[in-house]
Amino acid sequence: MNKTFADKVIEFNINLRFSGHLPDGFEVMNPYLDNPETVKVMREFYHKYYNDQNRRKFIIGINPSRHGAGVTGVPFTDTKRLESVCGIKMNSARTHEVSSVFVYDMIDQYGGAEEFYKDIYINSPFPLAIVRKAKTGWLNANYYDDKNLFEAVKDFMIDSLKKHISMGVDTSEVFVLGKKNSEFISKLNKEAQLFEKMTVLEHPRYIQQYKSKEKQLYIDKYILALKK
Repeated sequence: MNKTFADKVIEFNINLRFSGHLPDGFEVMNPYLDNPETVKVMREFYHKYYNDQNRRKFIIGINPSRHGAGVTGVPFTDTKRLESVCGIKMNSARTHEVSSVFVYDMIDQYGGAEEFYKDIYINSPFPLAIVRKAKTGWLNANYYDDKNLFEAVKDFMIDSLKKHISMGVDTSEVFVLGKKNSEFISKLNKEAQLFEKMTVLEHPRYIQQYKSKEKQLYIDKYILALKK
């Protein structure tokens, strides 16, 4: 029997291992190894929205935040939205992620979670959370924050993107979140020839933090780009 999109994503997630060496002060968090409930709710989510063999448009984030997919295993989805919008309750954690607020407001205007996830698949080139040691504890880090960090994860990122493509995403156009992210994805794309066209959208965190008064403009921009 042919695997569904859900089967492929679940298999990818539960087999995620990063064994490379990171520069001092950086660590990788793997929610699928750290919390058994993450695997449970992630399975539930993909079986609910991806239990088919449809091709989907692909949105690429940066890498999961420790309050979003770093806990729920679902990109741009904190436990609040996972429960209130997707109807999936997580008992072992309660998280609020800024980016998740924008993404789910946009999903609502797109036509709701069912409609959105039927058309769209979201993930990251580095699909595990990266944290950086600071005086106050561990903070979120982006894969491109440090030149040596990028070099350490680059091959893993190309391999991950190839695996996402093999799940059945449309490679004629990819949607990349964040200008700086797009510069690095562009480098990877030149090297590995993954996507024909790249469309850059402002990152949800940037919109929520700095452009909240113009939020509706950005929601419209996302929907126009994704529905064309």
